[in-house]
Amino acid sequence: MKLSDFFRKKSSGSVAKDRLKLVLVSDRTNCSPDIMEQIKNDIIAVISKYLEIDTDELDIKITQTEVDGTTEAVPALFANIPIKNLKVH
Repeated sequence: MKLSDFFRKKSSGSVAKDRLKLVLVSDRTNCSPDIMEQIKNDIIAVISKYLEIDTDELDIKITQTEVDGTTEAVPALFANIPIKNLKVH
């Protein structure tokens, strides 16, 4: 992640969409939007150590998924993180 990414202004529609996603996720998991944002930021920080990622197209969400062999649904974290390039250390 580039330093300039932190200072780039997002459109109001994009910000509203991100906030709505956080509210929906927090409702599904009984997790506050602040904690979900921290989780998202931590995932970005760790992955960014090794890969250059497209943060504009990044999608991290919690959905419900069925447990094998039962009808029980549990929360599952799904992350779609487009990779631009591998960082060479």
